[in-house]
Amino acid sequence: MSAGAGGWLQAGLLVLALVAVHRPLGDWMARVFTTDAVEGPKSRLWPRSGHWRVEKLVYRAVGVDADTEQRWPTYLRSVLAFSLVSVLFLYLLQRVQSVLPWSNGMAGVDSGSAWNTAVSFVTNTNWQGYSGESTMGHLVQMAGLAVQNFVSAAVGLAVAVALVRGFARTRTDRLGNSWVDLTRALTRVLLPMAVLGAIVLVLGGVVQNLSAGTDAMTLTGASQFIPGGPVASQEVIKQLGTNGGGFYNANSAHPFEGPSAWVSLFQVFLMLVIPFSLPRTFGRMVGDKRQGLAIVGVMATLATASLALNSWAQSRAGGAALQLAGAATEGQEVRFGGPLSALFGTATTLTSTGAVNSLHDSYTPAGGLLTMFNMMLGEVAPGGVGSGLYGMLVLAVIAVFVAGLMVGRTPEYLGKKLGRREMTLASLYVLTTPAIVLVGTAVAMATDAGRSSMLNDGPHGLSEVLYAFTSAGNNNGSAFAGLSANTPFYNTALGLAMAFGRFVPIVLVLALAGRLAQQGRTPATAGTLPTHQVLFVGLLSAVVLVVVGLTYFPVLSLGPLAEALS
Repeated sequence: MSAGAGGWLQAGLLVLALVAVHRPLGDWMARVFTTDAVEGPKSRLWPRSGHWRVEKLVYRAVGVDADTEQRWPTYLRSVLAFSLVSVLFLYLLQRVQSVLPWSNGMAGVDSGSAWNTAVSFVTNTNWQGYSGESTMGHLVQMAGLAVQNFVSAAVGLAVAVALVRGFARTRTDRLGNSWVDLTRALTRVLLPMAVLGAIVLVLGGVVQNLSAGTDAMTLTGASQFIPGGPVASQEVIKQLGTNGGGFYNANSAHPFEGPSAWVSLFQVFLMLVIPFSLPRTFGRMVGDKRQGLAIVGVMATLATASLALNSWAQSRAGGAALQLAGAATEGQEVRFGGPLSALFGTATTLTSTGAVNSLHDSYTPAGGLLTMFNMMLGEVAPGGVGSGLYGMLVLAVIAVFVAGLMVGRTPEYLGKKLGRREMTLASLYVLTTPAIVLVGTAVAMATDAGRSSMLNDGPHGLSEVLYAFTSAGNNNGSAFAGLSANTPFYNTALGLAMAFGRFVPIVLVLALAGRLAQQGRTPATAGTLPTHQVLFVGLLSAVVLVVVGLTYFPVLSLGPLAEALS
């Protein structure tokens, strides 16, 4: 079988698996996050009540009334306070690492890197300016990084659910309870799926132990240190929660994180399974499953086009050496080959995962441009856990507004009128991340501190810096390599980009949810735009591409596009 045919077979198997779980998982998440009591099985641990017993212990420890709903400002304050405490805890844990158990002799992380890493993992970015196996001990990996992989994904789910409630509810100022949403996301969605996924990874050969490492003798008689660690338990949630931070520096290309091709493909499935199932949750919660199908249709259309273009770019590499090899193979794990590397790279940049099984800096100029462009889309095809859905819904609001301008009618989406305030919030959301990325890149290119870390000059050097800020501002976390980012300048600048790129959109989304929930519902008429049909799928896809293209095209033309055309 040719490499191309094998690649499309892998993609086909992935699609079948996602289709198989789309309905049951989407329905389960809708049940978890509905306002009605979610009944558990009859048992002493989980009685038939709205809250499981273990969840009640969490609410009692936090000191919140789980049966009281919150207005959007209170919901927002809870999310921000929880995230701030998480940053402080993870920062402190890294700083005192040397006196903790299972530190494996690692020193405390320096202040700049500790700040950057704390913000990175709390914002679901998982950008790493360090080598994991030589910087973090086992306890920091487990109690710090892996825990944040869970809770940062839960925050994204909670915010997405709050926005969906804004569309589903009428004449209320309540969006649910953030602590209940966070807890249920952990206990009923992420933890059970992570346990099952970790078992599969261990069976596939991913390392899971508490060993500091082993000295082994190689075939040539030399001694080699082989590090161990609780890898599978962190690997599963880094992919499932669209986090992406690697236990080892080589990330999912490392044989202890990605032992085989089928394990690598399973990791792609983990990245996509929740984001592609959330539109079904959205359809169920708003009472019209066709709306969810339209949203997932847009996501699938953009993802398919991106994969096809990336695979083409990697297989049509320029240069005699690359043409003789049959594809661009530099920087790729030879066990996986070009097609699986293109699939992994497309999935990780279309979600907010950032894990890699190949080096994006070694992609062809066109392939590298596509991975960057995937993130610039706002990672909405399907995007991160929760963040992909609420990003796509905000873009749907923009699309409906554009359609309303065409026919001279007040725009409506799911029966909610989109007036000046709603459109202001949606517009600010769309402009926030590009502003962070472009301003950050401009500052880096204009200062000696920013330019001195570049390995290359010219268009490729600009691409390295642009990729770093695109990855940070969109909370992806993958790197283009060639940029020495573990410096005071980049630790500070990228940390700020990650924080603003995560929390400013959350503020705008929750404010929009509050505005929508307060409205009544306008009955559909003959002039109402049907948002569940193919026409709307095409319109929304075009809006996503045009908004991104008009915003980023000038800087892309100076960086990866100029390199691709040279």
